[in-house]
Amino acid sequence: MRSSRLSLLLGCVLLCSASLLYLGMSGIECPRKSHRYRWMELNLGSANQSLSLTEHFPEDTPLIFIGGFPRSGTTLMRVMLDAHNSVRCGEETRVIPRLLAMRATWSRSVKERIRLDEAGVTDQVLDSAVRAFLLEVIVGHGEPAPRLCNKDPFALKSLSYLARIFPKAKFVLMLRDGRAAVHSMISRKVTISGFDLNSYRDCLTKWSGAVETMFSQCQAVGKDRCMPVSYEQLVLRSEEEMRKLLHFLDLQWDPSVLHHEELIGKAGGVSLSKVERSTDQVMKPVNTDALSKWVGHIPSDVMSDMAEIAPMLARLGYDPHANPPNYTRPEPMASPFSYSQSLKTAETPHPS
Repeated sequence: MRSSRLSLLLGCVLLCSASLLYLGMSGIECPRKSHRYRWMELNLGSANQSLSLTEHFPEDTPLIFIGGFPRSGTTLMRVMLDAHNSVRCGEETRVIPRLLAMRATWSRSVKERIRLDEAGVTDQVLDSAVRAFLLEVIVGHGEPAPRLCNKDPFALKSLSYLARIFPKAKFVLMLRDGRAAVHSMISRKVTISGFDLNSYRDCLTKWSGAVETMFSQCQAVGKDRCMPVSYEQLVLRSEEEMRKLLHFLDLQWDPSVLHHEELIGKAGGVSLSKVERSTDQVMKPVNTDALSKWVGHIPSDVMSDMAEIAPMLARLGYDPHANPPNYTRPEPMASPFSYSQSLKTAETPHPS
């Protein structure tokens, strides 16, 4: 009797163990392939992750970098490009501009450069490391695609450096009336280090300096590698501006770029961050609602000194004294880039 009970108990234990093993195994899934692994499969037919990324992704790969002053349409531009069937930008990485700022600091400090050189950490070593870091982040932080781009607004403060370490990269510099950008920043409490959100005068002065840095570098690398895009013209003449941009980027026309909102959250479409300040705005179709929201909010003493406070307004073609300007009549930028001559293909003009 006792023996039969032990046999029955042993049988129950074995049955329970087998059941648990079956349930455990049925719940086990293979680890999800990394974005890096899937990018290699998509673009190279290779998924040997033991090889270094740069062996697969050479420095002359044509990356796209989108930047500009915050609140100048950088998020809108990246979601419109994300809607293209061959492009993936994804959300801001935030780490890329910080690393670029550190690299710039090392270059500016004579003492630091001497210390690095003495340690064998030459510019070539640093550039190789920075390039590998940026590639790893850009490839790994989103879904794979034939053309990869990065959108971190202040990364283009290092535009010239990026152009050097990525000789085939192209740059999209978003420009917007500084009064609108600064008002949006202040009203939405977008904190930027060194900017006093209680002072339009301080923020406009620093807007002008930051934009001058990026615009001058854009001009320096040349029209074949950097294209400035006006936020106002992008929302007023979306198809015309996007056709110019895609031509510049050597991409085929894709009408989906005009309807990014239809692809939000869809596979291969547009992914949005829950913490980026512009997410709520780019969930809507392209619109002109934000063009003149700044009017009536900037103190009169700041408005009267606008030309001196923000000289980049006039340089970019904005009338510093107009309140509001007539954005439907764009004035040419100082030393403008012209892409019209290179557009030989027939294009349907956007109705004005």
